[in-house]
Amino acid sequence: MRTKVILSMLMIAIIGINKVNAQQDVQGSANGIEFYNGSWEEAMALAKKEGKLIFLDVYASWCGPCKMLKKNTFTDPGAGKYFNKNFINIALDSEKGDGIKVARSLKVRAYPSMYILNSDGSLVEHHAGYLQPEGLLKFGRRGQAKFSKLAVLK
Repeated sequence: MRTKVILSMLMIAIIGINKVNAQQDVQGSANGIEFYNGSWEEAMALAKKEGKLIFLDVYASWCGPCKMLKKNTFTDPGAGKYFNKNFINIALDSEKGDGIKVARSLKVRAYPSMYILNSDGSLVEHHAGYLQPEGLLKFGRRGQAKFSKLAVLK
């Protein structure tokens, strides 16, 4: 009898923990920009498959404004809703992994550097420096508008 009670309590605790974790996952995805965790090449392939532009954040681990952008701007629900709907979002550390070659190819000279690129990696729009959420939304809309104009000209 005692074993059944202990097992029942353990099961209730496990179910409760899983519910809390599920709620945190939903909240995390609804409150800000979701960044793709795969490679640069995979992000480009996904953008092509989904017919989306790429939003690229190139940062450095030691960069203060990069940390502020991550903490204050990328977590904004409005920015998250817009960027998650319209872009494949990826953040790359310019000093590690894919970030090294991507930063070199884009000739990054300041951090943070944000780019809107088409699915083959061609530049559509660029901004260097910190942005508040409203500024980031303007940047995203400007990039989409510019891309639409370029697509019409082709």
